[in-house]
Parts: sequence; structure tokens; C-alpha cells
Amino acid sequence: MTTLIRLEILRTFRNRRYLVFTIAFPALMYFFFTHAYGSSPLAGGLSVKTYFMVSMATFGAVGAVLTGSAQRISLERKSGWVRQLRLTALPGRAYTLGKIAASSVTTLPAILVVFALGAVQGVSLGAAQWAGLAAALWLGSFVFAALGVALGYAAAPDSVQTIVMITYMVMALFGGTWFPVSGSLEKFARFNPVYLYNQLAAFTRPGHSLDTGAVAGLAAFLVVFVVAAAALYRRDTRQA
Repeated sequence: MTTLIRLEILRTFRNRRYLVFTIAFPALMYFFFTHAYGSSPLAGGLSVKTYFMVSMATFGAVGAVLTGSAQRISLERKSGWVRQLRLTALPGRAYTLGKIAASSVTTLPAILVVFALGAVQGVSLGAAQWAGLAAALWLGSFVFAALGVALGYAAAPDSVQTIVMITYMVMALFGGTWFPVSGSLEKFARFNPVYLYNQLAAFTRPGHSLDTGAVAGLAAFLVVFVVAAAALYRRDTRQA
């Protein structure tokens, strides 16, 4: 399984689309939002630079795992590569977990690049906060890596890109990626994994601690997506 993970990571980092859409694009969007909103605090006194540093880091991380893993799996199914792997000694469980682990590693550049821009732009956090925030966002990305694997087996190869992009953009729109979620919308946002993902950064605000509700919610989503990915993999095996 470690060989599969290493090959998946190398293949991703050689992909120019990955470099552009999951690293460069969130970085550019960070500059856009910080200049568009100016220096005035957001609702609740949130710093514009800190808020969008987190939201663009999560946007890039979700994009890295969700679009990358789903589209890659669908192409492997179409080409027959998954069928060939089933003929080897690699068990299906190891293949699925390997895909999730490899996808999650590729989120680190997307997170760290936006963090570096935030630091340059004046975001001030303690060393423990920087490290804790990076760890929280990286661990949270496993949820979307599992979702990406599930979508890769759920959708037909010809339609997976459209399905993934719609899922990705809807979750981002109502998950606090483009603007802070408040009021009645916040009640529904609690059922959106992207919103919960963004809430992992709440402990960096003065007087706040880690949002354990968001952690529990993401853990539940992780279980659901992993179970779904395993079930869809078995279904794909029966149909092969």
C-alpha cells in the first residue's frame, strides 16, 4: 500500500492542473478577497485577512482531494486500471485507504502556500496557533478525500467532473468560503462539511477554543464517506 501511496503523490505533484487550480488559484483569490473587503472587520469583528486566509486554504485543500481523487478514480475505472489492480494481492480496503491517504498529503501545499501569504499580509498568530491550525486543516481534509473516493465510484466516468464541481461549489457557497455564514443560514450550514471544516479555525480568535461540535460533525461525515466509498468499491467490483 505504501508503494501505491507514493506513486499517487508523485503523480499528483506532476499534474499541472493540480498546481494551478489547488495552489495558485486559492492564492490569487486570497489577494482578491482581501483587497475587495478592505481593512474593515467582518461581522463579529473577524479580521478579513485571517478569515480569508483560512477559507482559501480550506478551498484549496478541498479542491485538491475532491476533484483530484474522484476524477483520477473515474479515469482508472474507464481505462481498466482498477480491474488490473484487483488481480494483484492488493486488497480492496488497502486500495481505498491508500487513495484517501495519498489525496490528503497533497493538501499540504495548498494550505501552506495560503498560510505563507497570510503571514506576509500581516496575519499574526502564535507559533502554537500556526502549527495547530495547519494540523487541524490537514486532518480535516481526510473527510473530503473520502468523499472524493466515494464520488469517483458513484459517478460515471463521463459525468464525474460535472458532479464533483457542482458538489464542490455548492458546499463552498454555503460553507463560509466566500462570505461569513450567519443568521438562519448558519443553522443549515451545520450540516455542511465545508462549514464545519472552516470552523476548525475558531480557536485562533480571541476568547475562543476548539469547536468540538465541528470536530464531532466532521468525524461523523468521515465515517459516512468511508463507509460509502467501501460500499461503492464493492459494487464496482461486482459489476466489473
